[in-house]
Amino acid sequence: MMRADAQRNRARVLEAAEVVLTRDGLDASMREIAEVAGVGVGTIYRQFPTKETLYQAIVLDRMRRLADRADELATADDPGTAFFTYFTAVVEDSTVKKVLVDALASVGIDAKAGAPDIRGAIEVLLVRAQATGAVRGDVEMEVLLALLSATCLAAQHNTWDEELRTRTLAVVFDGLRPAHAPSE
Repeated sequence: MMRADAQRNRARVLEAAEVVLTRDGLDASMREIAEVAGVGVGTIYRQFPTKETLYQAIVLDRMRRLADRADELATADDPGTAFFTYFTAVVEDSTVKKVLVDALASVGIDAKAGAPDIRGAIEVLLVRAQATGAVRGDVEMEVLLALLSATCLAAQHNTWDEELRTRTLAVVFDGLRPAHAPSE
């Protein structure tokens, strides 16, 4: 078990690394990450001996947070809102994660190794939303995953700003809703 101060430092390093990598891309330096985190470079290297191990930890941390968010939303009072909130969160998260996954793939590391499988959690959100009529009953998991993947890839490739992402998701969501369901 990691000491409490080491856990706090790890969390600060992961958070700072996300900020610096988002801003500077793969040229981000460990020194800059350490400065933003308020720790020494040695603190980073003790937990993450290479940039690749740091990048992989960020991807896994982001995926765990998405899995946790899906689990939280699975018991929400409004399954439709929960479903669309989660879809939006995945698309928003995908752009940053893509940079990291690509960096790891370029050096032969599988970014998703050890990551939680969130397919089951997504399916729970889908089934609950369908049961309340918020999502069309004919949307199967494969179709949903295809839409989610395509939307994430489009957002990544075209670096959507918030306005474009919101407008695009509104169109996608209208297609997922039954013809009689009101838009949110």
